[in-house]
Amino acid sequence: MLLLLTALFACALLSPLIFRLAKRNAFYMVAVVPAAGFIWLLTQLPKVLASDPSAGHAAPNAPPSISIDWIVALNIGFNFRLDTLSAVLLLLILGVGTLVLIYCGRYFKNDDPQIGSFAAKLVAFAGAMTGLVTADDVMIMFIFWEITSVLSYLLIGFSQSLISARRSALSALVVTTFGGLAMLAGLLMLGAQAGSYQLSEILAVSSQLVAEGGYIDVAVALILLGALSKSALVPFHFWLPGAMAAPTPVSAYLHAAAMVKAGVYLVARLAPGFAETTFWLPLTVGLGLVTMLVGGYRALRQYDLKLILAFGTVSQLGFIIAIFGLGTPDAGFAALALTLAHGLFKATLFLAVGIIDHNTGTRDIRQLSGLAKSMPVLTVTAGIATASMAGLPLMLGFVAKESVYEAALHLDATLRLWVLPVIVLGSALTMAYSLRFIIGAFGPSKRQKTPTACKRPTLIFLAPLFVLAAATIVLGLFPAPVEHLVHSAAGAYGGPVEVHLAAFSGFNTALALSVVSVAVGVLFFWLRQRSDTGAPLRRLVVSAEELYRGSVNLLDKVAIWVTGRTQRGSLSFYLGVILLVALVVPLGIALLVATPWPTEWVLFDHPAQAVIGAIIMAGALIAIVAPKRFMAVLMASVSGYGMVAIFALQGAPDLALTQLLVETIVLVSFVLALRALPRRLWVGLTKIHWGRAAIAISLAVMVVYIAIGMMAARTEAPISLAYPDLAYHEGYGKNIVNVALVDIRVWDTFGEITVLAAAATGVASLIFVTRSFGAKRLRAHEVQPGSIDHGSEPIGSRGAERELGLHVAREFGRSTNRDWLMAGSTLVAERRSIIFEVVTRLMFHSVLMLSVYALLTGHNTPGGGFAGGLIAGLALTIRYLAGGRVELAESMRVAPGLLIGGGLVLAGISGIIPLLAGDAIFTTYAWEFWLPIFGAHKFVTSTIFDIGVFLVVLGLVQDVLRSLGSEIDMLSEGRSPVEPHDVVASSQTGVGR
Repeated sequence: MLLLLTALFACALLSPLIFRLAKRNAFYMVAVVPAAGFIWLLTQLPKVLASDPSAGHAAPNAPPSISIDWIVALNIGFNFRLDTLSAVLLLLILGVGTLVLIYCGRYFKNDDPQIGSFAAKLVAFAGAMTGLVTADDVMIMFIFWEITSVLSYLLIGFSQSLISARRSALSALVVTTFGGLAMLAGLLMLGAQAGSYQLSEILAVSSQLVAEGGYIDVAVALILLGALSKSALVPFHFWLPGAMAAPTPVSAYLHAAAMVKAGVYLVARLAPGFAETTFWLPLTVGLGLVTMLVGGYRALRQYDLKLILAFGTVSQLGFIIAIFGLGTPDAGFAALALTLAHGLFKATLFLAVGIIDHNTGTRDIRQLSGLAKSMPVLTVTAGIATASMAGLPLMLGFVAKESVYEAALHLDATLRLWVLPVIVLGSALTMAYSLRFIIGAFGPSKRQKTPTACKRPTLIFLAPLFVLAAATIVLGLFPAPVEHLVHSAAGAYGGPVEVHLAAFSGFNTALALSVVSVAVGVLFFWLRQRSDTGAPLRRLVVSAEELYRGSVNLLDKVAIWVTGRTQRGSLSFYLGVILLVALVVPLGIALLVATPWPTEWVLFDHPAQAVIGAIIMAGALIAIVAPKRFMAVLMASVSGYGMVAIFALQGAPDLALTQLLVETIVLVSFVLALRALPRRLWVGLTKIHWGRAAIAISLAVMVVYIAIGMMAARTEAPISLAYPDLAYHEGYGKNIVNVALVDIRVWDTFGEITVLAAAATGVASLIFVTRSFGAKRLRAHEVQPGSIDHGSEPIGSRGAERELGLHVAREFGRSTNRDWLMAGSTLVAERRSIIFEVVTRLMFHSVLMLSVYALLTGHNTPGGGFAGGLIAGLALTIRYLAGGRVELAESMRVAPGLLIGGGLVLAGISGIIPLLAGDAIFTTYAWEFWLPIFGAHKFVTSTIFDIGVFLVVLGLVQDVLRSLGSEIDMLSEGRSPVEPHDVVASSQTGVGR
């Protein structure tokens, strides 16, 4: 299972590259992966069926499963389990997915944009659904659940130029995400009460949980809210017809066989254990039957073929969930058979609509006429699927619906009295809109006398439909394989199954009900045809979609009102709001809770601490009243460097080193940014903002008060006392700080470097934002001796800067391989510092070597990836200050974005590799070895993670230098093209200025 998931997601990643080479034929290559998964699944079915508890085995085998620890403390892991229910859903996910990809090979054209990314999303969706239905851990299942929502949003909104597609995609995302969040709350409640987040263990103790009532009732109701929103039941049903803005292959796969089946799967999975909870029947059976009627009625009113099928899908999903919701073995058996039948016939019909739209240019039944003559093969294929949808004999849909009637007849009298008539009425509506679809698509039109012009589809285009239609007929005539599968799944209900699947079960009550539903359905269709004027009917009630739109509009208006009163464009106002919240909330809690107070006070451990503390306070006070920005920044740094001394005196050299490096980088960044700001500050002692001062002082007092209270409130030994032993024996290192960062609290560090990556992206976006709006930039493209012309790359980019640097080197007869610091050629005389250049030449390489040393030895001595990355960044900073932006571009051999992304990937890989060995994620290994001359050594795998941190930090510093250094340099030079002689001779402009 893990290999299948890996293959699907790897195929998704490689799809864009494959499509660059093979164009639309790459769909056939991509389809190989789910096809191979389908074949693998068929080989696993004997093992899956052998685990059926109802098969009569004294000790049935456990279903195929895999378990990998992840968050051990919370009992959450990568647990996957392939039982019969999962296998049945996987047959649809992988089988229909393969056929849809093959269909896409002729649905799209070679010049259609972004078909590579479309295939990637479709295959990734198959992977997400595979993970969802096989996950035995509810948290992992929820992760895959949300991935399907995101991918569905991207696939529905594939046609980005259509506002209807974007709006429909957003509606689907909002509705399913809302339900998903409710489901997450329910899953957390259920797992906490059960003492486990494994689905199989929760179901094993479901009877005890249900007996508790109350809390469990609410938890199950929240979970069902997520399932019903995903499967588009009333009142969430409106998103599914809107999703028809997606390409037809998406509709055939997501909205017939895959995504909407996620809610069905969850109800089917929970029904054996939680069908007796308080809200189960109203939410599943009640809303399911209402949805069946609403969807069938709305389908009968549509003119768009896809909308007829879409509302029909809504109706069928309500039907299926209602039957699963009954919670009996017979109902579970029949509903699962109906789920398989629905996936086959509805996928066939959606693909047929795609061919009609592709070859005629319309899906409107008012404009279609006579397609049965021009497309006879498609007509027969679609007719088979329509007959199955309508529940006509010899089709799998008929066999499944007969079993549903039988299951309903076995209910108790009260439940049967109101469930059975609704099912018959809903089936009649299904028959009616089935006739409307097949006659409207392929029959003659009373409005369109001329047959619709079209070309016949090719056999390759029709092949997926042939397979699906053939399966519908064969499994309808010989349903034994389906019965074996669904009977095994129904064993989870713990009771005997009394219904069966048969092509003809004899003249019985179920057959009579089928005849009634077909006859009434024909009557409904005839009445609709008589009253059909071709104009959409007016609604007499407000639709769910209109309520959703009204709610969103109201939310927008409230947001605009709130934003208009809070987003004033005043930085001081924003800071005031943030600081007030940070002051009021913690202080209010601290004052309401009894806080102990220390009995002994120690002002300082050493007189030097008092001196340093006075310097820190002096720096802060001077920064407040400084008349110039540079002085304010310098004094703020004095306070920061004071903290370096405090850390060093307290015996924390690693913290002192890191603080020193961070403070230096921040100081350089601020100084670089100050060049774009006025020199003077409009504050001083003559103008005091008492409100701001009160907030600042109160916040400082609150922080000190809470810190004192926290220190005095300690009653247990601090956990840090265990860190030395953990660091040495578990993390294999002597530097407690570094081992904590890359091993003990590695997840925190991974989150922090992710934030660093986002910060770097944000800084670059703010600085380079004008490029997105067509602002004219300095260009450097074809550099010839004596001239620099406009080109395609901005001067601030690495490629253009290197090009300009090479030109300058050639111009002055230098060798770029020998001289790497070209300040004399790129900076005007008044901007150069000979001393700084000499120091840079002496220190640059040494500092780089020091950064590597700090990286590699940081596990046992002060240093590590973070400190090493900052040291390397300081080396680049020195080179930039000595040589200017051209020299910086020369030194940046690897783009900052690539460094940051590569660092994140490397850090992630270091955590994933242990999973392949069956260990927990981010498990650390150590190897001791001996080398000649160098002696005994030990390599710890967390060093790989540390290298990733090193790359992220180095990329961040490069991005800061590029954004706040090179870009501001260029802006200060003006917008006119730069001639080569100006680079050296002009006192007004210069490349490095």
